Order: sequence, then structure tokens, then C-alpha cells
Amino acid sequence: MILTQEHLELKRTIANFVENEVNPHVDSWEESGLFPAKALFKKMGDLGLLGISKPVENGGMGLDYTFEMLAAEEFGAIRCGGIPMAIGVQTNMATPALARFGSDYVRETYLAPAIAGDRVACIGVSEPGAGSDVAAIKTTAMKDGDDYIINGSKMWITNATQADFICLLANTSDEPAHKNKSLIIVPTDTPGISFSEKLNKLGMRSSDTAQIFFDNVRVPQKNRIGPEGGGFVMQMQQFQEERLYVAAMSLKGMEICINDTLTYTRERNAFGKPLIANQSILFRLAELQTEVEALRALTYQACERYSQGEDVTQLASMAKLKSGRLSREVSDACLQYWGGMGFMWDNVVSRFYRDNRLGSIGGGADEIMLGIIGKNMAKALG
Repeated sequence: MILTQEHLELKRTIANFVENEVNPHVDSWEESGLFPAKALFKKMGDLGLLGISKPVENGGMGLDYTFEMLAAEEFGAIRCGGIPMAIGVQTNMATPALARFGSDYVRETYLAPAIAGDRVACIGVSEPGAGSDVAAIKTTAMKDGDDYIINGSKMWITNATQADFICLLANTSDEPAHKNKSLIIVPTDTPGISFSEKLNKLGMRSSDTAQIFFDNVRVPQKNRIGPEGGGFVMQMQQFQEERLYVAAMSLKGMEICINDTLTYTRERNAFGKPLIANQSILFRLAELQTEVEALRALTYQACERYSQGEDVTQLASMAKLKSGRLSREVSDACLQYWGGMGFMWDNVVSRFYRDNRLGSIGGGADEIMLGIIGKNMAKALG
């Protein structure tokens, strides 16, 4: 993928934003268990960073998807996983279908303020009994006049406690599982919506996650995105962007682990010499950096093809699979070289060790990615 001057300018803008507006506060936000999404997203919206590939008529930049992925990579330089994940929910998980298939009304009412940073979004797909098996969701949205009446619950919802609206996947008919679902925008202040306490997660500590309950929640049918019954297909398309974002976001975080470990092992002496003088450590870090570069090449290739309108389900699934596994491998290997210091809670490598474990679960578990890849391989053989 050839980077233009425009690409480099966007990278520079985001790098400066991360360095000046985010990283100085990460430790305190991690300690408190919450970052101020509304305030931070407003600053990002003012810079145009929440609508990079979104339509110009709704306040976006209208750039192709290569710019979006470079942004995701730069957000990965935030020294925790929770905040870039929350940003990705806003830009690449809860709004792609809204931008692509939404009516003028829903785009003006919900997409435009999300791009401006005036509204925080979340995506409502997973349920207590339906995570990776999206077809198994039970939440319903039944017609009542011009409205839908929504009942059910959603689980592990990132941005939940700060969100202004939910991009909700619900069953809207008795048709087969892949044809009975619709995406509906649901404002979180609608009567009948309630939230659990913020969930106490292993990692991603600064990102708020909660369960959402729907008890006879009434929303107008005009809040539906695209045709009724088209939600499953649209959500599968959103997953492509989500998985590309996850892969791109992981790159800089892994490099932080590798580079901080390189610095530490140069300064830490054992048995009369720096740790890095042990060839096994230096070679292992070299192997890990090589793997990161290989993942970057795969992610860039998938991103470029996606920006050209190709179906990149296979490549995106490969990138997502590799990023989840490599993130775990990098943080685990690097933590080992920190010794006892690596086992301390506030060490950045131990933070990534906790945060990175989600990469093989969220957005489709490793096993789901392997299933997609394997089926596509078998299909190609005829």
C-alpha cells in the first residue's frame, strides 16, 4: 500500500493527538476504570477523526478506507487497549452500516452527531447466550403501528454506560435466522432501557462495558437501518470493518511492548551484563518484530482491497486471527523478560498482557475466524 502525503498528514495529526491529549491521562483513566468518552470524542470530532471514511454530507471526510486503517494503527499507540477499542466501536463497529445503508433521517439524526463527537455510539449484538453465534440472538423488535417494541438484553457492550445510542441487532420476524434480523438505532434514554453495573473485566479497564436490558422499549420504525430482515447481512459487512480495525489497532501496541522491553533489557543488568546481551532475548524480540511486520503487510493488503470495493472476508478473518494470537504471544514473551517487574499491575507490558487477551475473543473468536477461513478454502477448491 503506497502512502500519500495525505496519509502521512493524517498519521501525524493522530500521533500528536494521542501524545498530547490521551497518553498523559491513560494511567489515571485506567486506575479509575473509565475514560471520559464524551469529552475525548468531542475533541476528536473537532479534528474530523470520527468520520474519516464517512460521507461528506454528514460531516465526514469522505476518504477511502486506507485512511481509516492508518488511523486505527495510530490509535493503537495509546498505551492501553480500552480507549482505542472504544474509538473503534464509534468509528468502525456501530456506524459503518448506518453510513452505508441508513436513510437520510437516521444519518442526519445519529450519524452526523456521532461524527461530530456530540453523540457516543455502541453496538448491540452479543447476548448472554449468543456471542460469536450471531444467528442465535433472542432480542426481539416486534411491530406495533409505526413503532417497534423491543424486548431482550445485550451483553459485553463497550461504551454502554456513556453511549447516546445503540446500533441494535434484533429479530423482527419469524423468518429463518439469517433473514429475520434488522439493525435499529435505539437512543439510550428511551423508556424501558436499563443497564447493569459496569462489568469488572480482566483487561480494557478504562473502557466501560455493561449489559443492556430492553423492557417494552418503543422506537419508531424509521430508526431502522436499511430494509427489514437485512440486518444479519449488514452486520456481517460491519464485521469486516471491525476485524480490520482490530488488526490495525494491534500493531502499535505490540511494538510498544517490544520497544519498551528492548529498552528495559538494555538497562537491566544480570550476571554482570545487560539482559539484551543474551542472544536468546535479542533474537526473540527480532522474531516478534518480524511477525508484526508480516501482520502489517497482511492488514494493509486487506485494507487496500476493501477500499477498492472487494470482499475481503477471507483476508480480514486472517488478519483478525493473526492479530489476536500474535498480540498474546508478544505480550507474554515480553513480560517474561521483565521478570518480577513484569508481574506488577501498573507495568505497561502487563497491561497489554491483560488487554490483548480479548483480541482472540471479541469480534469473533479465533475458532470462528478459522471456520470462515477453512470454509472459504474448501469453497475455492470446488
